[in-house]
This record gives sequence, C-alpha cells and structure tokens, in this order.
Amino acid sequence: MTTTEFTPENLIAGDYSLVTEPEIIASGQNLKRGALLGRNTVTGKLHLSASEAEDGTQKPIGVLVAPMDTTGGEAEGPVYKTGIYHYSGLEVGAGWDKSSLRAALDGSPLFAV
Repeated sequence: MTTTEFTPENLIAGDYSLVTEPEIIASGQNLKRGALLGRNTVTGKLHLSASEAEDGTQKPIGVLVAPMDTTGGEAEGPVYKTGIYHYSGLEVGAGWDKSSLRAALDGSPLFAV
C-alpha cells in the first residue's frame, strides 16, 4: 500500500458563493492559484494587484482560480469574482498587508480573513 500526504488548501475560507469568469491575464507573469488580481484600466487585462500601482491594478477585482504562466504571452484563465479567502492563501503584490487589503475590499464581493 502506498501512503501519500494530504495538505489541505488554505485559500477558500467560507461558504460564500464562488462566481468565476474567464478573464485575460496579462503577459509576463507566473502566478500561483490565489493570486489577487487588478485590472489595468488601459489594456483591460489582469495583473497581480499592488497597492501603490497607478494603472488600475491597485483595485483588487478577482482571485486566480488556478496557477498560470503567461511569460510566453497573455492567456485566458478562470478568476473568482466573489468569495471569502484566507489572507495567508493569497498571492498578493507589493504593499498589501491583511488590514490594507481588507480596507480595499470593503464593499466588494471579495473578503480576506
């Protein structure tokens, strides 16, 4: 008999409805499942959200459902648009901490705990 180790996921934190939509993930990124994404207001494509960005990506609008490597070019991928997430399970860009992210998500269908 083979024994395997199970490590539970630490991304989804509650039973709030999860809504996913396909989105274009901008090129030049290698993102993990749980990447916090913002939309560039010029291109409309999603990038890892950084709190001090000035191109629209400073406003988180979704969480990446599966890992994606777009270093070879942009690609379409599934993005959670709603849900409750463990902060520790999210991949966040520069400048985010738990309290600043929770403030930024206030009033949105995304929650970080």
